[in-house]
Amino acid sequence: MTPFNASEAFADRTHTLRDGRSVQLRTMCPSDESELLQAFERMPADARYMRFMRVVREVNLDRLRQVLRSMPDSGFGIVATVPAADGMDIVGSTILVLGTDPTRCEFAITVATPFAGSGLASTLLKALIEVARARGIVEMEGYVLATNDAMLRLARKLGFEVGRDPDDASVRLCRLRLVPEPL
Repeated sequence: MTPFNASEAFADRTHTLRDGRSVQLRTMCPSDESELLQAFERMPADARYMRFMRVVREVNLDRLRQVLRSMPDSGFGIVATVPAADGMDIVGSTILVLGTDPTRCEFAITVATPFAGSGLASTLLKALIEVARARGIVEMEGYVLATNDAMLRLARKLGFEVGRDPDDASVRLCRLRLVPEPL
């Protein structure tokens, strides 16, 4: 598969959330590094645990840079931003990562605590699904803590099949077939 072409895969847009707040959705890029670090620093410990499925006190900067540099060859990301005193804040992000099988991808999503329940997670994940479908990806999957009820509800609402991770009973594997099964 060829690298993602950001302009073909996703068009920047403004989205109004259920609570009336507006966010700008756009393609994630390497220059987002400092804002992503700030977003991580604003996350409470429990939100970090739900997102990373373990205690994470600080960002692995090398890993973040590797992920940002590897796009668009091995994945694609979308950020949700709002105006802030320093220009803008990232209040949500979602990413898909291609593995060795280019017809499958893994997703991850993060939403700032003040935006929980606003519909931002749904908006981001729907946009990522749209990109994956346009890219010809057949199946999307993500790993979610069994105690992350909000994310599991969202996954089911968007049509993901939710099952136990065969390797870890505390984790649920969420899978979404993006193209119909052949007849």
